[in-house]
Amino acid sequence: MFDLLKENETRIGKILSIQWLGQTLASLCWIISVFVYGIEGPGDWLQLGAASFWMVSNLSTILAIK
Repeated sequence: MFDLLKENETRIGKILSIQWLGQTLASLCWIISVFVYGIEGPGDWLQLGAASFWMVSNLSTILAIK
């Protein structure tokens, strides 16, 4: 928790962090898997929504850095 909000944090630094990269790649793989296996029901749409919101959350952390 000591590195969540550093004053000198840059966008590039955040993008290159293992935590951000890992979460972003995981959400991207999840999104791709929904399309690979197909959207056949409400559960698939929920999976796509969850993965998409996770991706948006990761991207918003980059935009929030001043």
